[in-house]
Amino acid sequence: MKIADIRIRLVNKDDSKLKAVASLTIEDSIVIHDIKIIDGKEGLFISMPNRKTPSGKYEDVVHPIKNEIREELKEAVLSAYADALKAE
Repeated sequence: MKIADIRIRLVNKDDSKLKAVASLTIEDSIVIHDIKIIDGKEGLFISMPNRKTPSGKYEDVVHPIKNEIREELKEAVLSAYADALKAE
């Protein structure tokens, strides 16, 4: 899998756990929007795009099947987020 581009939109709310929203382009063929960067209890993590079900639970709309791919996406998005903070 080749990540072609990552775009970060910083969220400027100091008290919010949501720090940024990312869009990711894979192999110049697929774009995933609304990947959230969240500051959790154990540090930053990404949340894939999701929707609320009629039962009130949230389900990912897009998600990696293999854990290695999830880690690759996480590292790439968090690295782009760090770069965006430096550039700000």
